[in-house]
Amino acid sequence: MSAALDEFCGSIFWNASVLDRPDPDLPVCVEQTVLVWIPLGFLWLCSPWHLVALFRGKAPKRPLSKLYICKQILTGLLFLTAVAGLAVTLGEDFGPNGDSTTKNAAVFYTNPVLFAVSWILVMLCHEGVRRKRTAVDSSSLFLFWALLVVCEIFAFQTLLRKALQEGEISDLPRFCLFYIAFGLQVISLVISGIADVPPEVKKTVKKNPETGAAYISRITFNWFNSMVFKGYKRPLVQEDLWDLNNKDSTCYIYEQFEKVMNDELVKARHRFQKQLKKVKAKQKEGPHQNGLSKGVSQDVLVMEEKGNSKDKKKKEKKKDDEVLHPNSWLIQSIVGSFKWPLIESAFFKLLYDLLAFVSPQLLKLMITFTQDTSIYTWNGYLYAILLLVVAAVQSIFLQQYFQRCFVLGMKVRTALMAAVYKKALIVSNDSRQESTVGETVNLMSADAQRFNDVTNFIHLLWSCPLQIALSIYFLWQEMGPSVLAGLGVMVLMAPINGLLATKSRDFQTKNMKLKDKRLKIMNEILNGIKILKLYAWEPSFEAIILAIREQELKLMKKIAYFSSISTFIFATAPALVSMATFAVFVSVDSANILDAEKAFTSISLFNILRFPLAMLPMLIAAMVQVTVSKKRLEKFLSGDDLDSNTVHHDPSFSSAIAVSDGTFSWGKENEPTLKNVSLDVKPGRLVAVVGAVGTGKSSLLSALLGEMHSSTASINMKGSVAYVPQQAWIQNATLKDNILFGSELEESRYQSVVDACALKPDLELLAGGDETEIGEKGINLSGGQKQRVSLARATYNNADTYLLDDPLSAVDSHVAKHLFERVIGPNGLLKDKTRILVTHGISFLPYVDEIIVLVDGLVSEVGTYESLKASGEAFSEFLSTYAKDESKKSTEDEPSDVEVDMVSEAQDPQPDISPEDVVSVTLKRENSLRHSQRHAQRHGSIRLRKNSSVKAKKTSDEAKKGQRLIEKETMETGTVKFSVYLQYLRAMGWCFSFLVFLMYFIQNIAFIGSNLWLSAWTNDAVTYFNQTYPASVRDMRVWVFGALGVAQGIFIFLGTLLLADGSVSASRILHTRLLVNVLRVPMVFFDTTPSGRVVNRFAKDMFTVDEMIPMSFRSWILCLLGVIGTLFVICLATPIFLAVIVPLSVVYYFVQRFYVATSRQLRRLDSVSRSPIYSHFGETVAGLSVIRAYGHQERFLKHNEKTMDENLKSVYPWIVSNRWLAIRLEFLGNLVVFFAALFAVLARESLSSGLVGLSISYALNVTQTLNWLVRMTSELETNIVAVERVSEYTEIENEAAWITGQRPDKAWPETGKIRFEDYKVRYRPELDLVLHGVTCDIDSNEKIGIVGRTGAGKSSLTNCLFRIIEAAGGRILIDGVDIATIGLHDLRSKLTIIPQDPVLFSGSLRMNLDPFEKFSDEELWRALELSHLKEFAQGLPEKLLYEVSEGGENLSVGQRQLLCLARALLRKSRILILDEATAAVDLETDDLIQTTIRKEFADCTVLTIAHRLNTILDSSRVMVLDAGKIVEFDSPSALFQKQGHFFSMAKDAGITSVDYTAL
Repeated sequence: MSAALDEFCGSIFWNASVLDRPDPDLPVCVEQTVLVWIPLGFLWLCSPWHLVALFRGKAPKRPLSKLYICKQILTGLLFLTAVAGLAVTLGEDFGPNGDSTTKNAAVFYTNPVLFAVSWILVMLCHEGVRRKRTAVDSSSLFLFWALLVVCEIFAFQTLLRKALQEGEISDLPRFCLFYIAFGLQVISLVISGIADVPPEVKKTVKKNPETGAAYISRITFNWFNSMVFKGYKRPLVQEDLWDLNNKDSTCYIYEQFEKVMNDELVKARHRFQKQLKKVKAKQKEGPHQNGLSKGVSQDVLVMEEKGNSKDKKKKEKKKDDEVLHPNSWLIQSIVGSFKWPLIESAFFKLLYDLLAFVSPQLLKLMITFTQDTSIYTWNGYLYAILLLVVAAVQSIFLQQYFQRCFVLGMKVRTALMAAVYKKALIVSNDSRQESTVGETVNLMSADAQRFNDVTNFIHLLWSCPLQIALSIYFLWQEMGPSVLAGLGVMVLMAPINGLLATKSRDFQTKNMKLKDKRLKIMNEILNGIKILKLYAWEPSFEAIILAIREQELKLMKKIAYFSSISTFIFATAPALVSMATFAVFVSVDSANILDAEKAFTSISLFNILRFPLAMLPMLIAAMVQVTVSKKRLEKFLSGDDLDSNTVHHDPSFSSAIAVSDGTFSWGKENEPTLKNVSLDVKPGRLVAVVGAVGTGKSSLLSALLGEMHSSTASINMKGSVAYVPQQAWIQNATLKDNILFGSELEESRYQSVVDACALKPDLELLAGGDETEIGEKGINLSGGQKQRVSLARATYNNADTYLLDDPLSAVDSHVAKHLFERVIGPNGLLKDKTRILVTHGISFLPYVDEIIVLVDGLVSEVGTYESLKASGEAFSEFLSTYAKDESKKSTEDEPSDVEVDMVSEAQDPQPDISPEDVVSVTLKRENSLRHSQRHAQRHGSIRLRKNSSVKAKKTSDEAKKGQRLIEKETMETGTVKFSVYLQYLRAMGWCFSFLVFLMYFIQNIAFIGSNLWLSAWTNDAVTYFNQTYPASVRDMRVWVFGALGVAQGIFIFLGTLLLADGSVSASRILHTRLLVNVLRVPMVFFDTTPSGRVVNRFAKDMFTVDEMIPMSFRSWILCLLGVIGTLFVICLATPIFLAVIVPLSVVYYFVQRFYVATSRQLRRLDSVSRSPIYSHFGETVAGLSVIRAYGHQERFLKHNEKTMDENLKSVYPWIVSNRWLAIRLEFLGNLVVFFAALFAVLARESLSSGLVGLSISYALNVTQTLNWLVRMTSELETNIVAVERVSEYTEIENEAAWITGQRPDKAWPETGKIRFEDYKVRYRPELDLVLHGVTCDIDSNEKIGIVGRTGAGKSSLTNCLFRIIEAAGGRILIDGVDIATIGLHDLRSKLTIIPQDPVLFSGSLRMNLDPFEKFSDEELWRALELSHLKEFAQGLPEKLLYEVSEGGENLSVGQRQLLCLARALLRKSRILILDEATAAVDLETDDLIQTTIRKEFADCTVLTIAHRLNTILDSSRVMVLDAGKIVEFDSPSALFQKQGHFFSMAKDAGITSVDYTAL
């Protein structure tokens, strides 16, 4: 081979002597052959890709760009140089003055020809790139130019050196041609690194610079610079974010995923059917059909309701989980959809892993070089450059790998979230009942996120074992079998760590339970904060929370101690491992001497080994979590879809709605709710559906919408449908959007609808009019308003058929009348439409065309009002039941009795209330219902059913709160103030803070000490060269090395312990301050702040303070000290390194500041833009039947894609920002390595090999530490924001003092006289007055009724008595004491209120009555007896200790109201305020309360805020309020004769005469 090449070149190809001299050079022949063929070979390999585009793509119409012309001209010139080269050779050989004897060697012919052909190829490639639509440059061409220039450098310096040595240029033409060509190649290299953006792409590039980034910019992430600069100058906002690449958008990702998923699902369903057949076959054989006789796919819930024994249940549940749904298809779908990014990232990871083992080998060569002075100096420079190049290439590979993995994780999360959303829109009721709304939202948030996290590191599954195997192999090469000692130590550490991890996980779960408990109570406190304030109960609840918090902190301390033990092990591990290895190595054989090569090479290999060993257990844990998520997602995504063919829309039918032979159930396995329903409704008729509670009225509408399961029915509905559900579903959008619901705005129609639905007055009250933003679940609308908006939405929709599920029961009687007349009734807006109206309001029945009477799921009769009334069947019964109530309540609607109905599971009356896991609901309610009035059959699952939706609680402050009810949460921007850190350290205690730092500092010194000791030890190899190594020296070396290792562990252990104590005390202080302050904040704050935001301070922010901050604080200190230590050691070895530190640290500082500012803001934007995804999803699930009824699934899908894209817009740049940072820091780290090596070469004479090994092995580690330091700084900044947010709430202004120096008598108020003197009040300083100078006297024992339209200021009056709002002028005297002068608790504990909404807290009955335990059991029982609850309470197994569930869920609303009465009876103060419940109480309870109050509070002053006039007709006087002024104040009869305000209200309520006498 060599001989042939010698002949080809005409000179010697290779000679060993060329490198064995101080100034080596490559032989000319190598430069002319190998170094030419490498780049050209690369070009020829890559060119087919570009040439394909030539033949496929049409030439674009656009003009040629300047850059393109330059490239082609340069290549053309290069072609000419090649031709000229050939001409020179031909001229020399065959020209007139050519020498005929000595011909030129073959290489002078082949090279110019090769080059000429290659240049033509390059020109074609340029054209190929131009024809690709979105290409801006070519990576392969850039790499070709780079390779070429690097290879030609050798020839460049050879020619120069030769000319300089000889003093003349021997071959002038070729010399000139070479340098001309070289210059052109360098220019070509520069130009090929510039992006050539086609004009049609320029627009996109503005919105997304990545699309126009050149190759070099793509691998260094330079295109991201503009975002980083922007983020540094000012905090980024959503508008600054760039558009997504099309391939990263939700729509694209999901389409890709859906194709694969559907194929996989079909296969999985096929497998599943086979499995089922097998199981069924088995079942037929075996007589014992393990409870699965109804077919295996039976629903868990149904099975569990059979009330089997527990273990049998467990077995079934297991069996269920195994077969209930097609499984193992999700992972395949993900892999199938995203195989390319997976393969690419795996390739990069492999290259990176292999390169990782090159550095230790180079380090070894470097140490040998310093030891052996006979090696030429150029070797050292070569090693230093190689170290830099290898590290740089490694960095590039690593960042490309990470980029791909993180983007892949993001895509997987997006695909899963989109899939869950789409599935939720079409899922059948069967599948829907298996998971609650919360669980479904969890699938989107938690489970999809888990997949995201695992995908990021999925390649470690194969890469960790590979790294471990390679490390062991190389270590074996160094140390032989003694490696096993070190490895043994490592392997032993794993189970110890595992044990500690499981232990602390147990603690962690306990801790989570306590957290949940604390947050549950906190949530209740915030929901019932008004009650706490009215009753002055805050101290009792404060104590409860602080007690739980103490337990929590104890556990936290335990967890922290455990983690400090594992930190101790983790810190001592490397020292122990290397100690074990070295000790065994030197003890086994006296000939084994530890020299620097062996020691430092093995240490750098051990460092590589630490990562995979630490990662594997974490990875396995993550995989386990993912399998759980996988099961949950598979179950949900493979559930049945709603059968879209149940309802036909055939226009040829004559009737508007035709149902024949309909038997409907809520699920395949459930009992039918409706049996044999046949209906025939003619177009344009108004049909009422009546029946007692739970007879299936709502179910009938659901059946018509196709929401119910039926195997036999045929339903036909003509035209489009609009649906008004019983519980109004309101979106978090403006009022207008809620009504338009995606339709176009037609102003006149819109106005007439708003008017007809009685929304005009409401719009006037709302400051923003119809642009007012409605909070989640319609939080800032009263129940009646929600229902009217819901009705307006349907009316505006202009459908053919209207299904109205009792829209009139949630509104006041006169409003109901208005709605019926103007919208629903025979003269309303919908008079020509087909309307099915479920109603309890008897007053409307005479006006309908037809009435359908339901009894127990059967249609018992159909006919007109008159004919049914005469028939004497079910209908007349229904009439007589309700007529009794009606007479009592005038024309009020059906008494909204919240009854506890035993409805069989099949009859879930409201399809839209998420069917929670029935089992838990059943268990929860079992106790309370045992005593419920009716006993139904045992197996009925139970639903609490409210006929009235939320009470119309509408105080005037809500009305006036501008267009945005809720101020936007302030998002902190910019850097965190230094004072916040100080605040945290102060909470920790200065002493703790200082000691922690000291311990970590000493640990770092011990670390450096042990390494210096090691380098001294390795120098023994030189000192005792060719002598026997004394055993005493050897033992001393081993023991001191070990001791220093253990010392590191001990100090880090102490530091971590101290940090644990400090952080627990900080957590305690911060939480107590927060809690104490929040309970003392005025009510206005809670009205304008959503409770979620306050809970968040106690939940997420406290969690951060408890767990995240101590961790990031510790990591930050360790990283900081690590970096300082490294730089110190390198400077110790080569002091000149100090000169480099300064510029490097400046660059570092800037990179870090830029990154932190941008990254922090991107994280915030991410979390801000993530919540809309979940809230929109929650909203969708809640309003599913409405969305389906209107057929708006597509619109909601699109909206979901939009919200997800908004979120991805901040996630993607965040991923890139991390890569941007990492690649810059790694280059800095690589420079550190390079300079450490370079200076070691320079100072070779004065350095021991041990120090060189030490400084370079340290430097090799610095890259990671630098990266971590910035990450930790950024994380610490992100987390410390929690302290800022918590302290923000500790500084809100409090209400007046609870107890002041001026305290009233114990017996105050004795008479109960109340006097208002020109009393004015406003809710907030910037708002108008709500009471304008009220003046009146109320005598002791008077019974006063207070009436007025909504917003007249009735509730404000009570708020003033309790000083929930403070006076803006005037004063209130109670028994002559000005209430503004005494403490709030003194005032509030002496007044009693029975509030509108009965609020209960989770805890015992006793705690709900008497949280301070002031009263004896006898007194409690007496109060219960008077409030008619004694019987109920005695029937409970735990009597007074009966646990009330959250919000009093396990008591009926009536019972809750009676409990509030019992509270009032216990307090027995002289003044009672009755805020009458709107419509929550059935008549019976109402009577009980009224009579008890009359009897027990006869000698008290009673103020009743009335919503129903009947209740106050027996008052001594009635106060009529209007717009915050008293307009009438006299006895009811006097007012009635006066025929003023009171009279007109009475007339509206249908009261014709006041026949009551005043008491």
